Amino acid sequence: MIAYAEEVALPSVEVRAEKIQENTVSLLGSSDTASLLENEPGVSLYRAGGVSSLPVIHGLADDRIRIKVDGMDLISSCANHMNPPLSYIDPSNVDNIKVFAGITPVSVGGDSIAGTIIVNSAAPEFAKDGQDLLIKAQIGTFYRSNNDARGVNLSTSVANDKVYMRYTGSTVEANNYTAGGDFKPAGLAAVNASADRAKDRGYLAGDEVGSSYYKSRNHALAFGVKLDNHLVELKLGLQDIPYQGFANQRMDMTGNDSQQINLSYTGQYAWGNLQARAYNERTRHSMQMGDDKLYWYGMGAIAGKVPGMPMDTEGKTTGVNVKGDINLSPRDTLRVGAEYQRYRLDDYWVASPPSPMMSPNTFWNINNGQRDRYDVFAEWEAKWNSQWLSLLGLRSSTVKMDAGNVQGYNTMMYGAAATAFNKADRSKTDNNIDVTALARFTPDAGQIFEAGYAMKTRSPNVYERFAWSNSNTMVMNMVNWVGDGNGYVGNLNLKPETAHTLSATANWHDNAQQNWNLKVTPYFTYVDDYIDAVACAKVGKVCAARPDGFVNLSLDNQSARLYGVDVSGKMALANGGGFGNFSALGALNYVRGKNRDTGDDLYNIMPLNTKFALEHKLGGWTNTIQAKLVDSKDNVQAVRKELKTAGYGLLNLYSSYDWKSARLDLGVENVFDKYYADPLGGAYVGQGATMGTGVLHGIVVPGMGRSVNVGLTLKY
Repeated sequence: MIAYAEEVALPSVEVRAEKIQENTVSLLGSSDTASLLENEPGVSLYRAGGVSSLPVIHGLADDRIRIKVDGMDLISSCANHMNPPLSYIDPSNVDNIKVFAGITPVSVGGDSIAGTIIVNSAAPEFAKDGQDLLIKAQIGTFYRSNNDARGVNLSTSVANDKVYMRYTGSTVEANNYTAGGDFKPAGLAAVNASADRAKDRGYLAGDEVGSSYYKSRNHALAFGVKLDNHLVELKLGLQDIPYQGFANQRMDMTGNDSQQINLSYTGQYAWGNLQARAYNERTRHSMQMGDDKLYWYGMGAIAGKVPGMPMDTEGKTTGVNVKGDINLSPRDTLRVGAEYQRYRLDDYWVASPPSPMMSPNTFWNINNGQRDRYDVFAEWEAKWNSQWLSLLGLRSSTVKMDAGNVQGYNTMMYGAAATAFNKADRSKTDNNIDVTALARFTPDAGQIFEAGYAMKTRSPNVYERFAWSNSNTMVMNMVNWVGDGNGYVGNLNLKPETAHTLSATANWHDNAQQNWNLKVTPYFTYVDDYIDAVACAKVGKVCAARPDGFVNLSLDNQSARLYGVDVSGKMALANGGGFGNFSALGALNYVRGKNRDTGDDLYNIMPLNTKFALEHKLGGWTNTIQAKLVDSKDNVQAVRKELKTAGYGLLNLYSSYDWKSARLDLGVENVFDKYYADPLGGAYVGQGATMGTGVLHGIVVPGMGRSVNVGLTLKY
């Protein structure tokens, strides 16, 4: 593996990447797989639901990142992106994560401009020849005091020397979390407009973050057969999320059922390696008003009111990919491959009579949305000598998109927009090219230098192109994948984004790479046809005005630039002796983003931040003191009315003890119960009459206050 990948490894796996702390700390403090990345240089998170955060690489997030889960390219099937790819695997089932930031090889991902994240569950483990059955089992449980989160996870496997089977399962449930102080008035979460008080929602304290509760259940089965140098695996996955609140969305998840089938082959031949995979994922997703948001709308008796706004989404993803690593010579390796991905999406909202605005028809937000991608790539890696390595790659991608006719709840309010969409040419074909060039120089055992250029291209997603309704604020509010509280309508004329990235890395370390290292990575990205929010009039649409401080927006191609630097390092302070080993670790991230057409700042850019940790190890003990410092966010996007946030500092304490067959983890996060607004938390719309304009603009979702966490893992 060459050094342009950062690997996040769990404790049972070799650690190859610099990191602030063991990932069991992230497992202890969160049930969100994306949280395993929060200490990686250059990576931050859009906070969303409790298991659905969206990763950000160098200021570019969500669909701008290619995310593969056990080799499957998964797509979020939701107008609010409540079910992103990383939400489909529980963190307890993750064995390793590889992050390709900036200069991403064409062999590991296309249709993205920020980078690639590859998440893998455990590789099959077979018994040795002549050995009895290899049986392993692990069970873990945890509790977090702040939101009363509790969960259990189980893994068990059995194998002989040729066949293996593994089951993993997990369940987690949590209440709303509390911030480090009051950020809003206390009171009923939502109050009905009539005298019928029986349907008012529950009481929320001033520090309670509404709609931050969640429950999730995951099951996975894996089967494998090994014959000499050939391995065939079949993985089956089931997910059931009965509910998940979203503090920065106007609706909540009231159901997410997913089934995954994943068949793969890996073979080693005299000429090299061959990998092939076929997969299918089906999602049924539902949204409605959760416990903290107003459910009954309208005046008078309950019989005359509107019961929320039911929304259903069905997504189907099918993929096939083949890749070969061909050893041309001891110096040269050629990687070639082909990929096909077929995506179908239906997004429909059942009528809600007696409301004349939401009846009598089913509202079709996306009808038979289609997005098919056909890719081929070739990549040449050359190890010229012990000091020099080069990598050149080319990928060709064809993305074909289309959608069927749509309709509104009725023709009176929605007919003109639906008719215009149905008459328009919705069939789109993008022919995209990716290019990667990278060189690495290793002058001696203590230094590594890399530099590279990448041109990466991403076509719009289904909602960016095909969300069509611009005549009603309520409807536009339901199309928002960025968590800013605004309403959106898509744009059929969007072109693909093309990013040009220059990046360099200097890595200094001791010869054994054990005692100290310092890594510095500056980067610059220029994006042609960057898809950004614009006023509706700019793209010829007339969107509803609104009195609540939020805005209704559309999308258009503009240009953007981002630049920044990642710095990370560690140093052994003391080794051996009766007091154990002491190490210092640190990381600093800075990114700046600008829209070059408007001069506006880019949305949700993480401000300057740094992390420091002092780690102590003695026998089975590992103890960590960690400080997180985040600068104020003053560069905000005006068109989205993004809010500024103040700087803050957090202190976290962690301790664990590892026996041969058990592990105990303890942690106190946000020790001083510090109140802070999360710079990437989005707009707080977690309670009240969120469907229309009943929530006022001006509050950022706060971070979590103090939490005492404990976890126990037993291994067999």
